Amino acid sequence: MITLKNVTLRRGAKVLLDGASVTLNPGEKVGLVGRNGAGKSSLFALLNGSLHEDAGEYYIPTQWRMGQVAQDMPETDQSATDFVVDGDTQLLAAQQEVTASEATEDYDRMAHAYMALQDAGAHDAPARAQALILGLGFKTSELTNPVNSFSGGWRMRLQLARALMCPSDLLLLDEPTNHLDLDALVWLEAWLKRYEGTMVVISHDREFLDAVTNVTLHIDAGKLVRYGGNYSKFEDLRAEQMALQQTAFTKQQDKIAHLQKFIARFKAKASKAKQAQSRVKALDRMEKIAPLLADADFTFEFKEPANLPNPMLSMSGVSFGYPPPEDAPEGTPHTIIVRNVSKSVLAGQRIGILGANGQGKSTLVKTVARDLAAIGGEITEGKGLNIGYFAQQELDVLRPADNPLEHMIRLVKEMTVAGKIGGQATREQDLRSFLGTFNFGGDMVKQAVGSMSGGEKARLVLCMIVWQRPNLLLLDEPTNHLDLATREALSMALNEFEGTVMLVSHDRALLRAVCDEFWMVSRGGVEPFDGDLDDYQRYLLEEAKRQREEAKEAAKVPVKPVAATSIAKSKGKGDTSPKAKKDLQDVEARMQTLNAQGAALESRLSTNPHPSEIAEIGRSLKLVNDEIAQLEDRWLDLSSRVETTGV
Repeated sequence: MITLKNVTLRRGAKVLLDGASVTLNPGEKVGLVGRNGAGKSSLFALLNGSLHEDAGEYYIPTQWRMGQVAQDMPETDQSATDFVVDGDTQLLAAQQEVTASEATEDYDRMAHAYMALQDAGAHDAPARAQALILGLGFKTSELTNPVNSFSGGWRMRLQLARALMCPSDLLLLDEPTNHLDLDALVWLEAWLKRYEGTMVVISHDREFLDAVTNVTLHIDAGKLVRYGGNYSKFEDLRAEQMALQQTAFTKQQDKIAHLQKFIARFKAKASKAKQAQSRVKALDRMEKIAPLLADADFTFEFKEPANLPNPMLSMSGVSFGYPPPEDAPEGTPHTIIVRNVSKSVLAGQRIGILGANGQGKSTLVKTVARDLAAIGGEITEGKGLNIGYFAQQELDVLRPADNPLEHMIRLVKEMTVAGKIGGQATREQDLRSFLGTFNFGGDMVKQAVGSMSGGEKARLVLCMIVWQRPNLLLLDEPTNHLDLATREALSMALNEFEGTVMLVSHDRALLRAVCDEFWMVSRGGVEPFDGDLDDYQRYLLEEAKRQREEAKEAAKVPVKPVAATSIAKSKGKGDTSPKAKKDLQDVEARMQTLNAQGAALESRLSTNPHPSEIAEIGRSLKLVNDEIAQLEDRWLDLSSRVETTGV
């Protein structure tokens, strides 16, 4: 178990933990919560050994293996699959021992090395890695892509997959859902529920915490307070505790007032001096109950829109997608993701946009927001439509060197040039006051945005959107960097908003609270989704299961049923090169032979042969597996050509 006893933890001059004590038992799933700056990440640093206690005692079993998500952006040409496989430190160590043992004549060492390699799951490591990668939202076609070919958010998903690949007794997860879509988040929840070790997770997603934790650890005023139960249970218990504390504080204040009144009346009278002195000692001995200091609430509201066109916009036969890259050859077609959408968006609608990763949710929102042009069809906007758009990359467009006040002044100028100033206050003092309602007060209005946290930047973007008085809000993952208090404030503000909301989010609490209807982006189209979020979650789990099974089948050898299907599909598509078909058949035949050899070698290993024989079997098995891996790449290339290009 993990124990902290009277631990003091400092960062610089700031005391984060002050005599804190807690015990975490093996197998517990712990949600770590507390206000921003309370010390959650510093406690993680203590747990992973990168920070040491300043006082007190901290203990973690020395034999425990630890898994955590690396925070650095990976820079490597390794394939996605190989990068994640290398996250299995036990397998990596076994592979290194095999290499080292082969350089010796120590057959006993070689035998143990090959057995350890088998025990570490070398035979199915690629399949396990690919199941993680697919579960986190990647496409099958991306499994062999270089890590460097992915954007930052996708590379961080690979870091998460790598951490999950690592066998561990303690898993530390700091905001693991930040870069995930709802489908990947649902898959991650299911995976973590099956995890058998101890887990500590920091998250601002209350439904995620409810789903994966059974203990909540609250950092409060330098102490660690343990609550049995998930986040919702913690909230209930915390509310009860606060109510009891307030009652006890009130009673104690009454008692203190009574004692002080007695002391004041009788301390000058000789006959009552002893009694008065005893009251003074009683007052000194009294352990003062702290007054209730609830977390400061943050609230804001969207201003009433200047007008509400109805419909807000109409789409007729619209296709959504992307233009070809600037350096593409002339005549390169657009990439169409969603086709032939005919829908209207009405005043007052609250639409949640659902869909598995890559189906086109963000593309749809970007096109409605005018960031992308429709590829086909027509979008007709209502007169006076005023869009407030929060994009996933919105934080990236803030100017790091500018401060919040400069951002607001620039926004005023842009709106004035566009003729969209509709009665908003524009004086500098008015802008300062408005920023103050979003907790940008005092020196913060002059603080460079580049030095702010992700949550503060997101709050500034919301502030700028609210000031514009939109009547249509397009929100694409607005909560990625928001803490629980700000998410709650956003939910309340959206419920009071009189305009229309179109929301893409992996925060189910926000979707449930705000949206009264859902659109499903799937298979190149947009349709109403008649179920609720629980129905959608079941759909996503089934989809993730199907993808995992496909990955397992693809990793198995022989793969003849798949090849036969591919060849069958190619019939009737015109002439297919006989040579490609012949090469494919040769590769399949060789893979079948190798697979049979591998099965025979593994069977011999299971009979406990002599150590020198085990080493020889291990070397042979490694050669067989290496050749199979090369042939798999060749098979994929040939089958793709036979199926799709006919060459």
